[in-house]
Amino acid sequence: MSVENKGTALVTGASSGIGEVYAERLAARGYDLILVARRLDRLDALARKIGAATGRKIETLKADLTERADVATVEKRVAEDASITLLVNNAGISLNGSFLDNDSDAIEKLIAINITAPTLLTAAAAKTFVARGHGGIINIASVLAFAPEMFDGIYSGSKAHLLNVSQSLATQLKGTSVRVQAVLPGATRSEIWENSGKDIDAMLPGMVMETADLVDAALLGYDRGEVVTIPPLADEQQFLTYDAARVAMGPNLSRKDVAPRYRA
Repeated sequence: MSVENKGTALVTGASSGIGEVYAERLAARGYDLILVARRLDRLDALARKIGAATGRKIETLKADLTERADVATVEKRVAEDASITLLVNNAGISLNGSFLDNDSDAIEKLIAINITAPTLLTAAAAKTFVARGHGGIINIASVLAFAPEMFDGIYSGSKAHLLNVSQSLATQLKGTSVRVQAVLPGATRSEIWENSGKDIDAMLPGMVMETADLVDAALLGYDRGEVVTIPPLADEQQFLTYDAARVAMGPNLSRKDVAPRYRA
């Protein structure tokens, strides 16, 4: 059975975990792929596997997203490749410990990969897709955007940043044919945990979602037009209540006068 060609999806952090599953699922849906990561050998192996299984055109692009020049190369590709219709900002890292346990280089690396790179790529894609009149952006954030007290606030703050960027951009693009989705996984089985020295099964026994389940749920949310997709959250009303409270607080956050409760 032939599948409609949906253009090309560019996926960062595609060599393993969530990015790898997104690549497989998107190819099966009819997307050609540009797979971006540092480990070219793993990218090439994945490209061969997906290409053989789906017949899609799969390209690999080696890029270290801590390097501004490499990010610029990916930005340029997003801006100039007319075949690209979907960007998946998946690349991310966590720290082993908190502010107290890491040096400046480790913190700067997280900020580069989790904040700077996806922000610049989102901006490039948004401008390009608006000009073309169609496209989609999927940003992989985290439920920790709602839970800064858990783990290190650097990681959760980076994911709160992605959530804010996605929600703001979705509002700006309302009424256009350009889609934005923030996906908020809970604990999900991927290399990010072992790479940061964490045993996620020991930390959260019985609470770790399989990567394929996460991606399938996230894509269903994308199909439904959701701006925020939280695959582990069973009661959607909890998020809707939270979000409504946040919006209701908005008109009261900036006033000429100090609130009475802060007057001596």
